[in-house]
Order: sequence, then C-alpha cells, then structure tokens
Amino acid sequence: MSSSPEPGYRFYEVQDLLAAYAAHDYAFTDTPEAPGPALSAYLRIVSRDPRRAATAVQQLDDLLLAGLQSSEIEDDVELFPKIEPPAGRSVEDCLRVIRAHLVRRLENPVPAAQSLPTGRWEVRERFPELNQFLGSYFHQDFFDEYASYGEAVDDYLAGASEDDREQLVRDISGLLTLAGTDKELKQAVSILGMEVSPPAGTGIRRWLGDVHGLVSRYPEA
Repeated sequence: MSSSPEPGYRFYEVQDLLAAYAAHDYAFTDTPEAPGPALSAYLRIVSRDPRRAATAVQQLDDLLLAGLQSSEIEDDVELFPKIEPPAGRSVEDCLRVIRAHLVRRLENPVPAAQSLPTGRWEVRERFPELNQFLGSYFHQDFFDEYASYGEAVDDYLAGASEDDREQLVRDISGLLTLAGTDKELKQAVSILGMEVSPPAGTGIRRWLGDVHGLVSRYPEA
C-alpha cells in the first residue's frame, strides 16, 4: 500500500473526484448501469487525461483496502467532501460503483468532449491555470493592488513556471475556441474568478487574445 507524508496528498485525485459530487448537491446518484451528473462531469474531464482516471482507481483501491474507518487514514478521510450515499448503501458501496465506471472508461475510452462545460466545478477543472490566473490577479480587489492590467499580467509572468505559462496558453486557446458567443465567454470567465471588466475599449475576447500573445512570447515579449 502506498503512503504519503502529508494528509490530503495521499488521495488527492479522490478528493478532486469527490469535489465533483460536492458541486452536485453532495449526493451519489450513480447506478451500476449509468453515472450520474457528478461522475459524468468527472469522466468528461479525465477523458482529456486518462492518467487521472487510472490514478483515481489506484487511490480508490488503496482507500477501500485500508477502510474508511481506519485510523491509518483518518486524517486524509477527514479532508474529503462529506458526500451522502442513498438509503441502503454505504459510502464504500458508492466508491465501488464509481471505480467500476472508471475502469470501464479506461477500457473503453471516448473522445474528449468538444463543447464548453457549464458547471462551476467542470469549468474550473477544464481550465485550471486560467482559473488560477483570473482568480488570483483579476479579483474584486484588483484596483487596490495594481495600477494597470499589464502590471497584473507582468506579476503573474514573474512568478509562473514554464509549465504554468504553457497551460495558460492552452487554456485560453481552448476557451476562446469553445465559447462561441461573448455571453458564453463572459459567463465562463466569471466562473473562473474574473471579477473586473476587461480594459476600457477592449472586449473580453480581444483581451484574452492579447494575454495569450504576451504569455506565448514570454520572456521575449
């Protein structure tokens, strides 16, 4: 059985998985035949990176082998969202149903969805670095912290790793492609944490395109 020095790290993918359920009223609604809305959202996300599904299966096996009541993992389990199983079923029963669906998807992969997600959890999982960028730099206190939009972008670039920048470029490209209307785009960036309007005279689509160019060219820009 694997182990980790810090509670919360050992089952990090299970925590992400259960966060999808927390975003859908904290309820297990899956059946052995079909996933419910929460698991369907998670499956759409991991269809882009099947390694996450494989990690979730491994961690679920580890979790179920130890037992949810085990003192060995009680600190980790305490960090999980408190999901409610349906009457007559235990949490372990529900986790086994989830595992079966994950294994089935790994054995029979489907193409990643080419549509814009709408649920808050799924949007943030689909565009993780854009969520970090907008939520951390363009929040409601933006004007108290920065003199300009360019200053905030420079602040991000100064601390971002190459992997972070590459992910942000992919996220912006993906969002601009999938959001067919400005209304969809505005809704998505709001979910992703942007609480200010784009610079005066610049629409959100154009501004994101400008950010994409700056980040793509960094540090040459």
